[in-house]
Amino acid sequence: MRSLLNLPKAHLHVHLESTVRRATLREIGAANGVQVPGDTGAFGSFAAFFAQNDLVRACLQRPADFRRIAYEFCEDETAQGTRYAEVSFTAAAHGERLGDLAMPLNAVLEGLEAGREAFGIECRLILDHSRRRSVERAWRTLDLARRHDAVVAVGLAGDESHPGDPFTDVFAAARDEGLHVVHHAGEGEGPASIRQALGPGRTERLGHGIRVLDDPDLVAEVRERKIPLEVCPSSNVALGFASTLEDHPLPQLLDAGLIVTLNTDIPALIDTPLATEYARVREAFGYDDHTLAALARAGVDASFAPTSTKAHLHQALDTWLTTPEPP
Repeated sequence: MRSLLNLPKAHLHVHLESTVRRATLREIGAANGVQVPGDTGAFGSFAAFFAQNDLVRACLQRPADFRRIAYEFCEDETAQGTRYAEVSFTAAAHGERLGDLAMPLNAVLEGLEAGREAFGIECRLILDHSRRRSVERAWRTLDLARRHDAVVAVGLAGDESHPGDPFTDVFAAARDEGLHVVHHAGEGEGPASIRQALGPGRTERLGHGIRVLDDPDLVAEVRERKIPLEVCPSSNVALGFASTLEDHPLPQLLDAGLIVTLNTDIPALIDTPLATEYARVREAFGYDDHTLAALARAGVDASFAPTSTKAHLHQALDTWLTTPEPP
């Protein structure tokens, strides 16, 4: 079995605020007057998950904080074999909280550029918006996205019990202006969530999407339309959407002929960086190197990366598969 740290990967579903190193969180928290517990931040309920998110937000206050977490994201992803990433960031929420709408996004972009120069990783941003928040903030998210070429997409995240229909005009405008749209759907809620995202929501990928299997007709539609799924098995288990990794529907999604990409979602919170996610899937389902490389290729193809980046990554995957591991 080849090293999964060396497997060239694209990472399409990961939230920047959920990648922050614990030591970094303690340091910036101390600088900003926020006490951060010394534990690992593990959680076993949605209440604890949301509390952790609130803690991270409270710590992030200065431009240097946002630059640092973006730079360290690049460093940590490079160590995992990630060559290209589309990282989600709730820019407008941070900007409104801090009284400077543009500052958090500008600082994150600076950190990603510094990370590219230092580590060679190519990163772009998806600006997400919580379904629980206002349509007005969603428009502000779109306005921020318009300003930067490094922002490739916008989309809805958060509790899927809150409908996506109030935001349809925002995402229609985004598509009309050449931005991509990617929504979380089909994780906590079922096929109706996915149908809304695919229809009026105009999504191009499904963030999670694992509940598609609840409806055979929907499986056929997603397969026919070649809609990629951003599947995050360890996160699904941690948040209670799958009982164990072995019971996760990843194999059924692949067997159904769907496009499946492998991602982490909230790696720092569940201590599962991307290479570890691949290793856990290998162990749980007995996948060989060719199957794992196919998952990585799906991530490359489903990305919004330039054609040249995709070609380079496919070549790197060919090399990974044909180069013997050293003894």
